Amino acid sequence: MGEVARTNGTSALTLAEGDPVALRAQIEQTRNELGDTVAALAIKADVKAQARERLDHTKAQALERLDVAKRQANEHRTPLIAAGAALVGLIALRIAKR
Repeated sequence: MGEVARTNGTSALTLAEGDPVALRAQIEQTRNELGDTVAALAIKADVKAQARERLDHTKAQALERLDVAKRQANEHRTPLIAAGAALVGLIALRIAKR
């Protein structure tokens, strides 16, 4: 019989011939690895959770950019007010010419 290669480099045949304590430890380790693999696959398969995570990330980025824009607007308040007043004045002149 040939040995069956396992992902961690040991073989199933070698494990079957080992002492019971080592075999139990290897079985426990394999169960843990399998549990981790199943959990990782479950996370990848959960499309709703992935979409929710992307939405939360995008929302956080948008809020951060909004905060930066607000801070910049507060720092440059006078020029913004002047530009707004000029724009209102131009609109008023345009309406008055009609």
